[in-house]
Amino acid sequence: MTRSELERLTKAELMGRARSLDIAGRSRMTKAQLVDALLAAHTRPPEAPTPTTPPEDFVEDIGTLGDDDFDISFREIGTGDPVAAPTPRLSGRARRAELNDRLATFFDPNRRCGWTSLEGYTCGLPVVAGDSACVLHGQHDIVDVVLPLGGHLGFDTWPAMLRQLWLASYDTDPIGLDPVVAEMTWHLVNYLYFDYFKVEVEGIEHVPMDGGAILVANHGGAALPYDGLMLTAAVANESPIPRRLRVTATELFNIIPFLAPWFRKAGGLYASRADVTHALRAGSLVGVFPEGEKGFMKPVWDAYEVQRFGRGGFVSIAEHVGVPIVPVAIVGSEEVHPAVTVSKRLAKLVQMVMPDQRVDQIAVFLNPIPLPIRWKIRFHAAVEPDHAGREADPLEMLERAESIRGTIQRSLNEMLADRDGRF
Repeated sequence: MTRSELERLTKAELMGRARSLDIAGRSRMTKAQLVDALLAAHTRPPEAPTPTTPPEDFVEDIGTLGDDDFDISFREIGTGDPVAAPTPRLSGRARRAELNDRLATFFDPNRRCGWTSLEGYTCGLPVVAGDSACVLHGQHDIVDVVLPLGGHLGFDTWPAMLRQLWLASYDTDPIGLDPVVAEMTWHLVNYLYFDYFKVEVEGIEHVPMDGGAILVANHGGAALPYDGLMLTAAVANESPIPRRLRVTATELFNIIPFLAPWFRKAGGLYASRADVTHALRAGSLVGVFPEGEKGFMKPVWDAYEVQRFGRGGFVSIAEHVGVPIVPVAIVGSEEVHPAVTVSKRLAKLVQMVMPDQRVDQIAVFLNPIPLPIRWKIRFHAAVEPDHAGREADPLEMLERAESIRGTIQRSLNEMLADRDGRF
């Protein structure tokens, strides 16, 4: 590989290549040093380790990172057999550090934004690489790519963000997105993503890195739409370019005081054709859950049984706007609040208070605190539009929706069969 190709890799990916080439001292190298070492070792074939001896720097790497940087899981192979070698899994702290290393490459560390308000307040936020100002005051598209205002993610950046929120020195999206509120939400959601649910992601390369697309996923939660939050975080945290995913929600998240303004400012969309079409034409990624309320309120005995995808409206929008559809299978969301039953009477009570809310039944669950289920999100290859720019045939639309539902259901079945425990 060339130097430019290596520099586009994350430090973790470079470390993996250095380990395969048995480069000594790799755990103490910076990203630039890893690139130089890999280029120098490119013509040298890797030495084959002996069957019984671990690589020379294995103990060195583990010792340098520390016990807290790995989540080690053990599985016995049959009764009386020795325990298999531990499978290292990066901890939340290590994954955050890796994410911040990648996000730092989007900024110029030696420059600060010189924007000044009419009152004389200077911005002072880091400048985006290739731009002359920060995320808020430069040419950066806040709707498409999500970058941390302070150059990295962490609660130590909140005072600077709150200052920008107080100054109101930036523009917002025409339908409500506020980049400061959205980033503060990102910080909070990452606690659940990295530490509590420990979300694992597969197939992130299937998410388009430019232009609009619809991400279609199975739905669950019973109490709160954790799947929408985790899916949004997965796209922002794992994609080579941290894109912003705008998730749709029904009336409940758009009419409740305090909740509705936050949902809009964090980037949420109303589950309507107008909102989704506007976002897609602006080049945004949109997340939809076609199961709707029937999927969200599923009882525990129907968990991961994907319900009918309505009338397939998302296919119609994708064809009309001319964007691909990315099927997504999510394991974890349907177990955080296992519903012991569903009640139609509770739904009627809700409709008495909020008559505009479309809900036929309410899930009844026992645990007020979400269970620490280990999540996995799998992205599948995009389904390109057949007739971009015009409306889909109703029968073809239903067939396409059913095909996507089948893809998600098969993926869920595989993921459930392969996992080694819920927690």
